[in-house]
Amino acid sequence: MKRGNFLRFTTGGLVTTALTAPALAQTPPQVSWRLQSSYPRSLETLYGACDFFSRAITDASDGRFRVQVFAAGEIIPPLQIVDGVQQGTVEMGHTGSYFYMGKDPAFAFGTGIPFGLNSRQANAWFYQGGGIDLLNEFFATFNMFHLPAGNTGTQMGGWFRKEVRSVADLQGLKMRIGGLAGTALQRLGLVPQQLAAGDTYTALERGTLDAVEWVGPADDEKLGFARIAPYYYYPSFWEGNSALSFFINLDKWRALPERWQNVVKTAAMAAATDMQAKYDVLNPPALRRLVAGGTQLRSFPPDVLQASYKAARDLYAELSDKHQNFKRLHDHLIAFRGQSLPWWQISDFSYDALMIQASRQNW
Repeated sequence: MKRGNFLRFTTGGLVTTALTAPALAQTPPQVSWRLQSSYPRSLETLYGACDFFSRAITDASDGRFRVQVFAAGEIIPPLQIVDGVQQGTVEMGHTGSYFYMGKDPAFAFGTGIPFGLNSRQANAWFYQGGGIDLLNEFFATFNMFHLPAGNTGTQMGGWFRKEVRSVADLQGLKMRIGGLAGTALQRLGLVPQQLAAGDTYTALERGTLDAVEWVGPADDEKLGFARIAPYYYYPSFWEGNSALSFFINLDKWRALPERWQNVVKTAAMAAATDMQAKYDVLNPPALRRLVAGGTQLRSFPPDVLQASYKAARDLYAELSDKHQNFKRLHDHLIAFRGQSLPWWQISDFSYDALMIQASRQNW
């Protein structure tokens, strides 16, 4: 990537700009940062966003800005990324924002909420709809700067030891589930658990869990859930999109020259695009392999979807009454969703339905 043609990032999007001769004459400082992920190296699509980001930073800076990447647990525990970034233990972290809702429920919006946006709508909200700015106003109170770090797309609903035929089957069911979904489904009798990737399989194997959700076929196949729980449910109504986050210590971010800030923003956007592209390539064959191996696909029953939708709406109303940050982000995102869905029904949804029909009927 040549500096003279570098892409300058703004919260409204990307615009091309040519660096002037005086700017080129000013040699920016050398910078060395550490970035730890919440994810192990074995999940190369999730963790791989960090490697992609690091290489992009090095290339765009001619090696003057380097980011060393660490996997889950190598410096700090995998679900303590926010604490490590806030305190400056590491300059950057890569994680799911919703893991930290115990600090403030508004952390959920960095990842996604049940019955929220799909991944393209999420990117539109982040980059053109004001989402990044609103999130960074919130994250600044935690001494952090935030950038989207990728998206899994719509996830699967998870692996269950037994079939789910109605809402009654959720009663007492112990499930690894992230974000606000666990809080909402707890109202229907489910017992939510939040575990890191490395602990989830063992808990399912030992019977500590009755069900787990992680991401989708490519990652779930690697983690081996199909060996224990045969029923694979869809859709993940709690993760119509699931965005990852780069969190940066705010003091370190503000100390960067504007040029390096632009490099970081553009590299993060490129890493995010690459992540979802990988998932869209890897998930289809992984799903075929799982089904060929005996996995039984199931759709959630209508009463589960309807009851979950009501539980989520009731939860959002209660959280909005208690938490100003949550209300501000929720109201903004839901308004954006309302504006987006009518167009989505006419455009992508109708086209996708058409192509699925054509493929099945071999027109």
